[in-house]
Amino acid sequence: MKASYTAGPDLHVLPSALPVPGLGDQPVNAFLLRSGQPVLVDTGMPVDREGFLDSLWSLLDPADLRWIVVTHDDRDHTGALTRVLEAAPCAKVLANATAVTRMSEEFGIPQERLVTANPGNRVRTGDRELSFHRPPTFDSPGTLAVFDHSDGTLYSSDSFGTVVEGRVQDFADLDEEEFFHGFEVLNRAIAPWTALVDEAKFLRPVRELAALKPARLLSAHGPTVREDAVPRLFDAMARIPSLPAWLPGADLDLEAALDAHESPAG
Repeated sequence: MKASYTAGPDLHVLPSALPVPGLGDQPVNAFLLRSGQPVLVDTGMPVDREGFLDSLWSLLDPADLRWIVVTHDDRDHTGALTRVLEAAPCAKVLANATAVTRMSEEFGIPQERLVTANPGNRVRTGDRELSFHRPPTFDSPGTLAVFDHSDGTLYSSDSFGTVVEGRVQDFADLDEEEFFHGFEVLNRAIAPWTALVDEAKFLRPVRELAALKPARLLSAHGPTVREDAVPRLFDAMARIPSLPAWLPGADLDLEAALDAHESPAG
């Protein structure tokens, strides 16, 4: 885990990264919205669980947390979920029923603490309204993107992420060629099926999200992207189905990736 930082008023990023040797670092972010009825979006990786909890509870009293949005069931999004639920008795989980079913292979969520949502649904969390959408790229059928209508933030789950050298907080601080190269790699890696899809159908969720005109885009695997730059990511996403499928090389060193994550520098 790295130190948290802000992406907007009372909006905190809880960042980590997964080193991918030969490619760079894949950011792994969760997000905490402290104002109103506090909302946590995703809960980090199991390998970072203790650091994640320390960072989260340094920002918020567990008794104040009201909502935990799980964008999907992958372990880099649910790593501390059970511990957060234990510590935050007033918090309810917002997730897709498919994701909840898949999570039940490892742990259960009490029914009274669960609110399920599908793309197209809207849920009020105090004075906020959240709408749920299918992001363009995803690797779990239960994946939800979440749009906060109160401040214009789009939480895009895995979609719109990138792989870059080093850990950078803001799109404006990155070399754009490096960002979009990593963008093309990651969005094909999590969704190799994009090379097979009908491009017109693929563009529907891209256009749906673009029509929301997000003030900022927060991917679980990317830096903060602010209003002026957001349309460029939609344009880049629209090109993904025209690219060949991306698969990792046979020589990808997974042990080196784990060593890099566990090292003091990582």
